[in-house]
Order: sequence, then C-alpha cells, then structure tokens
Amino acid sequence: MQADWRALGTGVRLLVLDGDPEAARSAVAEVLDEADRTYSRFRADSELMAVNAAAGRPIRISPLLERAVEGSLDAARATGGAVDPTVGRSLRLIGYDADFDLIAAQGRTIELRAVPVPGWSTIQLDRVAHTVRTPAGVELDLGSTGKGLAADLAVAAAIIAAGPDSGVLVSLGGDLATAGRAPSGGWRVLITDDSAAPADGEGEVIAIERGAVATSSTTVRRWAVGTGVTAHHIVDPRTGLSADTPWRTVTVVAATCEQANAASTAAMVIGEHAPTWLAASGMPSRLVATDGAVVRVARWPQPIAQGRRSPIPARLV
Repeated sequence: MQADWRALGTGVRLLVLDGDPEAARSAVAEVLDEADRTYSRFRADSELMAVNAAAGRPIRISPLLERAVEGSLDAARATGGAVDPTVGRSLRLIGYDADFDLIAAQGRTIELRAVPVPGWSTIQLDRVAHTVRTPAGVELDLGSTGKGLAADLAVAAAIIAAGPDSGVLVSLGGDLATAGRAPSGGWRVLITDDSAAPADGEGEVIAIERGAVATSSTTVRRWAVGTGVTAHHIVDPRTGLSADTPWRTVTVVAATCEQANAASTAAMVIGEHAPTWLAASGMPSRLVATDGAVVRVARWPQPIAQGRRSPIPARLV
C-alpha cells in the first residue's frame, strides 16, 4: 500500500508492507501534526516560536521539543558546528521566513542581509527542569535535524500501528526512515536532485534493508535575493549566508534519518573536505558536484552501468 499527502511543507509518502495501512497512515499523520505544532518555524502558535520570543528567559518545554532541541545540539557537536540550530534569524533575513510553498508562490525578491550566527553553545537546555533558554535575539531553527526526527518518530509509530510482521517506509520530501520487515531485495530508493521526481524518474536506485536516507540539496529550495542573485536554505554558520558549496546534492545513509539529515547538511557546509569527513564517519554517501561529477564514499555502491537507471541491490545499513 502507498499513500501520498503533504505535511510540514513537503510531500509525505507512506509505504506499508503486509500491515494495516489505514492505522499506519493515521499514526504518521498524528506524529507529523504534533511535530508541526511543536517545532515549526512557520507557525506563529508553535512551541518553538514561543521559545524564540522568550527574550532570554528560561521556558518550560514539552518532551518532544526537548528531544528535538537535544538532537540539534548533539548534531552541532558531532559536526563541529557545521549544523547549528541558532541560524533561525539568518534564515529569516535572507528570505526563508515562511513555508517554502508560500515563498515560491510569491515570486518576490529581497535585500540580502548577513548577520552573525550566535552559535549552538549559547543554548542552555536543562534536562532536569525541562527548560530551554536562548539569549535574547537568538532564533532557533531545527530544519537540519527536525525533519529527520519527524521521519524517525513517524515510522516508529507506523510500525506499531501496522502490526507485527509488517514493514513501513516513511518519506518526508525524500528524507526517509524504515522499520520492520523490508521487501524482498530491500526498499528501493531513487536518488535524485529533486525530491519531487517521480519514482520512475532519472537517477540512481539503491536498496536498503533497514535504516534511513536523507538528501540535502541547493537545487530546489532557492529564491531570488536580487537581480541575478539567488539564495538557498542551507546556511553556513560561519557567514550567516547561504553556504557557498561545491555540491548541489549530498545523500547520506545512516541508522536514523535524524543522523542522515544532519550529516548531509553538514557536508554541504563543510564543502570540499566533505568526502573525507563523511568517509571518516563511516556513513555511505553520494555527493554530486555543481558540474554533475559524482563522488561516492564509505561503501556507496557504483552504478551497474554509467548513465543507465538501474536498481543497485546493496545492504548499505
């Protein structure tokens, strides 16, 4: 069974193998709705927006937001700050201040402004009091880990709802997590620049038995910031501007989608040294340069035939 809909400003795809598809869909929808209400930067009533408006005061937070903030701080440590949840204000000032569907529809141009990124170490998360404190003026954005976390939580809820001996795949804009039993030969995943590409579109196809896949790209979420100048949604914390990166897409396979999401984003920011960094992490990865050259590291399989779209059965995780 397959179901497709939109949530969190992106496309959702649910695949259920030998289970209760309606129960699985309801479970996924509930998780995604909670994630949206908890840590969306584009909802005035979200819990995250209340944290950003607290002006330096500690604020008590829900278990989900605590988990999401903790994951973002863990990712910042693991990536040496290449992924940083304090880029919210920078994203807003370079124009990413609404759900991307709205930005694309507006077709507007903006004045590009760079601001220093405060840095993830300024965030104080108290796991005993269940509070978080951000300095006045700091705006959190969990985009580099939050969508991956939502996919992980959604697939965990879906496999329980689908029933024993089932298998589930949840994809959020191409970032996907799996649980339970895989189909014969593994879950087939199309790797392409555009997460909206059809399942039979051009690209490489890999197969995974378990785990997660995430792709970061500069090719889709782009907008004009002046005549002939565009920005994208991946901010370099060192500059507060869209990352000047040699890669147009980076895809990472990891145990969780949260980990894969953080690593693919970090690789974009790290730039030319990303293949070495990803190889050291041991996570199979595929990087596509702006000129189309492909770099595969850490056991990412070679295509069966160059230029031909072919399944690549490989137990990457």
